[in-house]
Amino acid sequence: MDSGPVPRRGRPPVSDEQRRRQRLDISRHAVRLFAEQGVAATSGEQIARAAGVSERTLWRYFPGKESCVEPLLTRMIDAFRAVLHAWPAELSLAEHLRAAYQPVLDSSSAEDIDAVLAVVRMTHDEPALRAAYLMLRERAEETFVEVLAERLGSSPDALDVRVQAAAISAVLKVAADDFARETAGRGITPDVLTGHREELAHALALVTSGLPDGGTSA
Repeated sequence: MDSGPVPRRGRPPVSDEQRRRQRLDISRHAVRLFAEQGVAATSGEQIARAAGVSERTLWRYFPGKESCVEPLLTRMIDAFRAVLHAWPAELSLAEHLRAAYQPVLDSSSAEDIDAVLAVVRMTHDEPALRAAYLMLRERAEETFVEVLAERLGSSPDALDVRVQAAAISAVLKVAADDFARETAGRGITPDVLTGHREELAHALALVTSGLPDGGTSA
């Protein structure tokens, strides 16, 4: 006689949101340890212990300890992606950035912003972290291509679209490096954040001067 489905045993499956939150929490602990003692001196076991997870869980989420920085860095890159996707047709990108840009997506946490900037600073001395950082920026450039192609009414494969996307990506990298350097040892103040946003807007106005919009003046 069929008694119906067998009840599921063990832990319930982890939702995508739970997975995202756990990855981000691990990332925060990894960045703190990297900043305190360096990447080479930090083990996966230490990161897992600090985050309150097993090493098995850590390696299920990340292929290597250096990749633990990706969730935090992704928040910075996603912040600009969100701005691009919300870019009104009547405004230049520079004008839109001045009004809408935040350095880290959906974060009211100063600690998260500080952690992202700490990673950016460490990429200059830690080749493995730099590789992870540049890989994420390369992925983000694909989003820039999509948005710009729509803006220009052109193909994503068009040379002018890809050149503009590469120029925007380069501006973001240089601006992030400058922002990280300026905030080292003194944190983020409203004036520093305003200055960062203004410098980013001005630089992007220069490299996107050929895009159709409501004006590209800085």
